[in-house]
Amino acid sequence: MLFRIDPSSAIPLGDQIAACVRGAVADGRVDAGERLPAARVLADLLGVNVHTVLRGYQRLREEGLIELRRGRGAVVVGGPSRARARLLVRVREFAAEARELGLTDEAVLALVREAL
Repeated sequence: MLFRIDPSSAIPLGDQIAACVRGAVADGRVDAGERLPAARVLADLLGVNVHTVLRGYQRLREEGLIELRRGRGAVVVGGPSRARARLLVRVREFAAEARELGLTDEAVLALVREAL
């Protein structure tokens, strides 16, 4: 899996790392059961602090896309994770576009409620 981060971006590096994994799960480049690189290894490869990688992995765990197990590392979970990852990618794109348009949180939520 290819990880690309932009240190000059306003998006936190941990979020960029999570987005790389989310995208790979969403488009099928990473399957359920696959292990992600160890946090220390990925941190060295990207030239970032190991805690930055762990923040990204923690976000993915909170989203239900990976499991973190001591001694086993980060593993992509099965089930609806691919569909959920695709949805999360689209939601984040929607949120970014809404920010660019200057919409308030309330206006964005109103749009979502209207769509439901």
